[in-house]
Amino acid sequence: MSSLTYTLVVNSPVYGRQSARSAYQFALALIEQGHKLVSVFFYQDGVSNATALSVPANDEFDLVKAWQSLAKEHNIRLETCVAAALRRGIVSSEEAKLHSLPQCNLADGFTQAGLGSLAEAMLTQDRVIQF
Repeated sequence: MSSLTYTLVVNSPVYGRQSARSAYQFALALIEQGHKLVSVFFYQDGVSNATALSVPANDEFDLVKAWQSLAKEHNIRLETCVAAALRRGIVSSEEAKLHSLPQCNLADGFTQAGLGSLAEAMLTQDRVIQF
């Protein structure tokens, strides 16, 4: 079996629904099978996966940190849709400066990108899977 390249699209929030965690588990499985996860694009409510201000209970899985670790270990781009993120209060330092906001809260390892980045992934990856 040949190795495939993937992009995952996560539309679900970091907590409250299972889809974002399922996307993370899928990412682990495809890497374990020898495939390459190029990027994860967080869209709609999925942008909440990129907040630096999430504090799960001690006995809960920290999905934000899990995404960060996975990305760092496997050189995966973690991108949030900038428009969706700004609407939901997920702001990078660059966007905070641009919009004269007093602070930012985009977690380390995540970037903000436009839908063009997702379109490029759809054209260049073997598979794009939405959660």
